[in-house]
Amino acid sequence: MDKIITTGKFKDKPPFRDSSSAVVPAKVMCHNCSKLKIFLGALAFSFFAKGFSGSYMKSMSSQIERRFEISSSIFGIIDGSFELGNLMVMVLVSYLGPRVHRPKVIAVGCLIMSLGAFLSVMPQFLMGRYNYERIAVTVDNSSSSVSACSPAPSVGHSVSDATETPSTMKNSGLVRSSGMFGPTLGFLLGSFCASLWVDIGVVDIDAININPKDTRWVGAWWLGLLICGAVNFIASLPFFFLPYSLTKEGEDENPKKISHLPVQGDHCKTDPPAQPQLKFSEAVKDFLPTLKKLFGNPVFLVYVFLTILQYNSLVGLITYETKFMEQQFNVSVAKAIFLVGVILLPITILGMFLGGYLIKKFKLHVTGMAKFACISFIVAYLLNLLYFMCNCEVLQLAGLTVPYSGFKQLSSPKNSFMASCNADCSCKMDQWDPVCGDNGITYMTACFAGCKSSTGMGKNMVFHNCSCVEGHEHGHGNASAVLGQCQRESCTKAFPYFLALQTACAFILALGGTPTYMIMFRSVSPDLKSFAVGIETLGGRILGGLPAPIYFGALIDETCLKWGTKSCGGSGSCRIYDTKAFRNVYLGLIAGLRAGCCVLYMVLCVLIMRRFKRDDKEITDIKNAEETINKESVTVNKKEVLPGAKTSEESEETYM
Repeated sequence: MDKIITTGKFKDKPPFRDSSSAVVPAKVMCHNCSKLKIFLGALAFSFFAKGFSGSYMKSMSSQIERRFEISSSIFGIIDGSFELGNLMVMVLVSYLGPRVHRPKVIAVGCLIMSLGAFLSVMPQFLMGRYNYERIAVTVDNSSSSVSACSPAPSVGHSVSDATETPSTMKNSGLVRSSGMFGPTLGFLLGSFCASLWVDIGVVDIDAININPKDTRWVGAWWLGLLICGAVNFIASLPFFFLPYSLTKEGEDENPKKISHLPVQGDHCKTDPPAQPQLKFSEAVKDFLPTLKKLFGNPVFLVYVFLTILQYNSLVGLITYETKFMEQQFNVSVAKAIFLVGVILLPITILGMFLGGYLIKKFKLHVTGMAKFACISFIVAYLLNLLYFMCNCEVLQLAGLTVPYSGFKQLSSPKNSFMASCNADCSCKMDQWDPVCGDNGITYMTACFAGCKSSTGMGKNMVFHNCSCVEGHEHGHGNASAVLGQCQRESCTKAFPYFLALQTACAFILALGGTPTYMIMFRSVSPDLKSFAVGIETLGGRILGGLPAPIYFGALIDETCLKWGTKSCGGSGSCRIYDTKAFRNVYLGLIAGLRAGCCVLYMVLCVLIMRRFKRDDKEITDIKNAEETINKESVTVNKKEVLPGAKTSEESEETYM
């Protein structure tokens, strides 16, 4: 005979009641709660994996350019192609999200990310070991000295310098914030991999003549991609075991109330929730009207344009920030990546958390959020203009940025590196193995410095009798040069000030980031929020994330002074930039895009104040009208009460 479940069946835990006052056993509540926690944990880890992989790829921009001898604009196309995958599925998934098995969709996305990371590693092993440019020297049989300047034509080719050897808004804030820790660890991993030689494990590291500050240095970019692929694969696993949907807290998995569920013995007759049938034709039919309704909202429309400009400035900034630090302030790429991961990203996370706390602390309305976001962005923009004060001199490269001191230069459009001091050396124009003369000038190779002899081996090699270094300040045969570019001391000293300024700007921008994001949720109807997020993300990535690396890279390429040469011929990656032009292009683009953001922020504030102040006034008028009606009704009731009779309120007080 069927029995009715009562709370007495669950003596180990007290019963709960849902919104309809129906008894809900504690075991069911805990079961649903555990599933929710698993889902939130898995979702947070997937956000982490995505940020981890994306930031690592951004940090490896210079390494990939040098490894495959490509320009910055070509890398921009590679980097921007990531957004093409989002274009194909983002709108569809965001629109059909409530009608599909979302956990499995997330799982498939993580698997695709994992597969992409593993496929990206393949060129490293298909193309063989990396051989960087190095000048060929002539060995004198009578001594151990080598000569870079030889009257006979020297054979210039790339040689390997290594020796072979063998639910709620609270939860939604938590999930997104956990995703912010991914980029931090991604940049830290990038810093570690950039400090390792690209062919680590198969070459003799001691035989390498260059260090991580050299523009020919390539780190182990592929190693981090293997780790990223593994992390994304792990992130996909939990979603395959999650149900189609999770019940809300206080509700049973079965539509019927659990207090009325019949059971036989101790086994509940509960059926899993049925998955709704998705009708594609109906979904497509409703798509355009929904899109029209969304873009008919002027606040959301301005917000989308603002997001696009912010994506452009942010993506361009992050993609080429380490290259800018390397070229402008003479720091290694590994150190630049490390500083971004340790200082800039954590301070950004702190700013986002603090921005959310201020919203909650002061209970900011949407108009207050808009004002706060606008003011913080404008303050950060004004600080951003101070970047242009961080001047750094251009590297003094003989024959390119400075003349050969004291010597007649044999100048021509394609032969500007030749002078009378190295005319008899038969130097190759397509070589890049810089040396620093003791006069503080960098030469493209020891051959162009006119060096006749050398001492030491490997990284400790010193060239002597450099005719182009002598000039008027050195005696004959006393000038020397060492491997590597000359250090720019003033640039190194200015770097801490630049880093402090950038940290302050990142913190202030992050303060307004959370209020800005909340504006979108407050300005669209609840049934359109999921679709609005998809459209906003799509617009930002396709019109910002895709083109920004390309046009930033193309304009940065225009500031290149000396291109490398591929082993198969043709120009490779850039070896040295005009740092002044680089600074003006890079910082100028960011400043221009953010100026447009300032204008849109002010427009957004005006629209929100007009829209929500009118709503607030209507709400206030309604409340005042209700209060007036209530007062009148109370007055009427008092008049109708007979003398000596008690009111309902007085009766209640009597029974208390």
